[in-house]
Amino acid sequence: MKTFLPNAENRKRGWFVIDADGIVLGRLATRVASLLRGKHKAEFTPHIDTGDGVIVVNAAKVRLTGRKAQRDFVYRHSGYAGGFRAVSLGDMLKNKPEELVADAVRGMLPKNSLGRTLIKHLRVYRGAEHPHFAQKPEKLEVGR
Repeated sequence: MKTFLPNAENRKRGWFVIDADGIVLGRLATRVASLLRGKHKAEFTPHIDTGDGVIVVNAAKVRLTGRKAQRDFVYRHSGYAGGFRAVSLGDMLKNKPEELVADAVRGMLPKNSLGRTLIKHLRVYRGAEHPHFAQKPEKLEVGR
């Protein structure tokens, strides 16, 4: 008996829509990262992209628990001297909720070329509308 390895011919990529309204950010990010990796499929292989595409809507309505909105920060550096920037999670949620959700999911994916490929299958939208009806996405519920 030979070990089955999925390839482009026998791999089917589905699409899921997740409504982030009222869902805690960490719970949402873990579920989305698991779907992007393909861990819910029987043919999951750690070093191959077997995951599905995920569309997250209502990113502006995601929840942060405790005092994380004031206490925690998102950091980045431009590479130039004095280019360090820190933005609180509360400000990020108000101004750029799409980036907040995508950054949380990116942190839960592998830190290699596979992770960079997987994050391309994530689409995040601030409101309830998305343009991806051609992919026939399936609505998925995530626990609160």
